[in-house]
Amino acid sequence: MKMNLPNKLTILRVIMVPAFIACMLYIPNTAIRCFVSAGVFALTSLTDMLDGKIARKYNLVTNFGKFMDPLADKFMVFSALITITVVHKELSWIMVWVSCIVFLRELGVTSLRLVCSDAGAGAIAASFFGKAKTVTQIACIIVILVEEAIRSLVSINTYFIASYITIAAMTFMTVASGIDYFRHYASYINPNK
Repeated sequence: MKMNLPNKLTILRVIMVPAFIACMLYIPNTAIRCFVSAGVFALTSLTDMLDGKIARKYNLVTNFGKFMDPLADKFMVFSALITITVVHKELSWIMVWVSCIVFLRELGVTSLRLVCSDAGAGAIAASFFGKAKTVTQIACIIVILVEEAIRSLVSINTYFIASYITIAAMTFMTVASGIDYFRHYASYINPNK
């Protein structure tokens, strides 16, 4: 089977997830680990932006892409949140809770998509809040990694101010987008079926 460019970018994104995890877990120097991991994550995120734009612009949307693209996005974000929670001990206390919120939101919205599809509503398009959620998640992960790298280079023990701000923004947008999806599509949830 020959794949089009957007689907190749999606597969590349899936392949880059283990590369990101390996960087996070096996590069011993904190600054190098964080800068390299941030770069890998930024490139991975770029493939997410490109595959959708290319698919829509050149009418290359496929069922495979519709299935794999959101799955690859979840792999990308979940792997980053989990490895940050494991590796960055100073942030792990908050990252555990934030990760749970992100996981529950994704589980809820994915379940809602399945219910709507089964009810004949078709595919649920990404809303403004959904897109903003993705942007804040990507920004948050990159900021956490870059801030940790900078802190290790200048040997300061300040709080993760930029990280906490982006964590708050990501959490807000994650919850807001989940509420927005359920508000628009709750009518498809029928407890009698």
